[in-house]
Amino acid sequence: MSFNNFRAPVVKLDATPSTNDFLKELAAQNELENFTAVTAKSQTNGRGQMGATWHAEAGKNMTMSVFVRNAVQSYGQLPDLSIAVAMSVFDVIAPKVPKASVKWPNDIMSDNFKIGGILIENSLASDEIRSIIGIGINVNQTDFAGLPKASSIKIVSGLEYDVDAFAVELIDSLQLRINGLSQSREQLWTEYQSVLFRKGVPMAFEDQQKRRFMGIITGVAQDGRIEVRLEDDSLQLFGIREIAMLY
Repeated sequence: MSFNNFRAPVVKLDATPSTNDFLKELAAQNELENFTAVTAKSQTNGRGQMGATWHAEAGKNMTMSVFVRNAVQSYGQLPDLSIAVAMSVFDVIAPKVPKASVKWPNDIMSDNFKIGGILIENSLASDEIRSIIGIGINVNQTDFAGLPKASSIKIVSGLEYDVDAFAVELIDSLQLRINGLSQSREQLWTEYQSVLFRKGVPMAFEDQQKRRFMGIITGVAQDGRIEVRLEDDSLQLFGIREIAMLY
């Protein structure tokens, strides 16, 4: 384990089951500076949205968690934080890959392939909202056997990147977006809506009862739910566990 100063401390690990879990334990035992980060060359039990497991080849990808306190003032504003983080990652990846977009709520895509994912875990401690922002980006990995919808920056761009430098760039982007959240909320939402994956395109969905239906994504509501126009021309809102995109 080593420490590197970049604005806030960066803890660099060779391996850990989960950078989110490591950072949560670190925050419980120490008074951390805002934007303290943990990176790992190998993560053996990474998690994604809805309990999905995230696997990465050691040393080839960026696995990082960042500690942020009071990024928003209430739990009702957590969707703002989610899209600020998504746009932070998008800002870094979009210039490096073709057809970049954000798949609701915050997966980073290149065309139809997932390049990165985000898991934000929030808690209330000592009257402050603490957020552990976990980010996994497929940077230089080229083997995704059994994962037909996964890809990496190297595969889609043909270029290899320094993973440590990539992490520094991403921390910088996170600080910029989150620190400016209160002043640029409306602009942030406009930018997020403009880069939504498959927005305005007819596509198939599946609900919790495994029923399939066609619809068109029209946007994301301020509470974070996705808005879909159904075949009868009605608009319906869905939460993250209520719908899956089929593509």
